[in-house]
Amino acid sequence: MLDRKASTFDPDAAAEANAVARKVDWLSGAQHYDSAPDTVTVRETHMSWVFMAGDRVYKLKKPVRFPYLDFSTLERRAAACRAEVSLNGRLAAGVYLGVLPLTTAAGGYEIGGGGPIADWLVVMRRLDEGQTLEQLLRARKVSPTQAQTLADKLHHFYRHAPRIMLHPESYLLSLQRASALDHRVLLDPSFSLNRGTIERISRIRHRFLRQCRKVLNERVHRRLIVDAHGDLRPEHIWLSAPYPIIDCLEFNASLRALDALDELAFLHLECERLGGRWVGELLRRRLAILLGDDPSTGLFLFYRISRAMLRARLSIAHLFDAKPRTPEKWPRLARAYLAIAASDAGELERLRAC
Repeated sequence: MLDRKASTFDPDAAAEANAVARKVDWLSGAQHYDSAPDTVTVRETHMSWVFMAGDRVYKLKKPVRFPYLDFSTLERRAAACRAEVSLNGRLAAGVYLGVLPLTTAAGGYEIGGGGPIADWLVVMRRLDEGQTLEQLLRARKVSPTQAQTLADKLHHFYRHAPRIMLHPESYLLSLQRASALDHRVLLDPSFSLNRGTIERISRIRHRFLRQCRKVLNERVHRRLIVDAHGDLRPEHIWLSAPYPIIDCLEFNASLRALDALDELAFLHLECERLGGRWVGELLRRRLAILLGDDPSTGLFLFYRISRAMLRARLSIAHLFDAKPRTPEKWPRLARAYLAIAASDAGELERLRAC
């Protein structure tokens, strides 16, 4: 859980913030790129600054440290950049072009120059954002052929993904801890979320963990835990050849160690939220045998509930930031995820009662 208390003034932190601001300002200038783009589109994420310049994208990692990642030093950012390029090559071949240093030079910086290294940049081929699964779902323009091609790509990926060896008790404990964290954050009274809904979902979730240990243990024993993508959202998936899937969680291997059915349940959930449940259903049918999806166990529903609660928590946690971007967005999104989790929890409760 993030600390909401304002920190005291730290001269080193202030100097680092100023250094980042100078880099962002320089990288925002179109004249600084060899391709001489007309404009540079700049976006900020929780962990990076992204600069879209012509047919290229440059990503600058923020010098941040969270419980699940550490980009606080130049060396750590360099390693994270290299890992991002390497790991994303699995599902986005040809998109991640490499890592370049941002070097100091007279009057500012230089990309790939010979001066002292000030930071590192991931360089990517720019893709047409109108062709993401998210945008096409919102426009109701996903075709069955596109959905089937995506299903085939995911089938190939999970069939060949490295298996992760875990102890069954460790896996169960990780699920229990995630459930407890979701429950604690979502019940923070400052968020004014529906306490009864959260408590009911949590009870059903805990009951499944208690009663279905054997089901979860079997997933581990059958080696269905893989080095997955880790953040399989529609905004990261392109439905134009060669169907790249970008932005895997390169910074923390443990967060990528997932039951592939769990990751598919997340994508299924997101497709439904965006009005394209049929796409999620097609993916689920194509991957059912490979991933050992037995609807009678309720495991797929459990994973969907867990993912919806996680997304609700991550959404509302933006309000912990001192100056959250678009603060009106996050409670609305958290409530949307809670509504899906509540519906799935009701279905799981009826299934387990049979």
